[in-house]
Amino acid sequence: MFLKLFTQAQVWWVERRNERGASAIEYALLLALIAAVIIVAVVALGSKASSTYDCVKNSIANKNNGC
Repeated sequence: MFLKLFTQAQVWWVERRNERGASAIEYALLLALIAAVIIVAVVALGSKASSTYDCVKNSIANKNNGC
């Protein structure tokens, strides 16, 4: 009786530990995906922001009112 209870407790513990490992992997993949999206957004918006700042800089330097 005790051996059966001990065996069931061991099986439950091993299954629970394996699920935590899968969750950690899923979280790591999700974090990597979020980081990739942020990098793509920064690269895409960074060039547009840079061209906007250059336009503003040139407008101030030339003292005109448009980009």
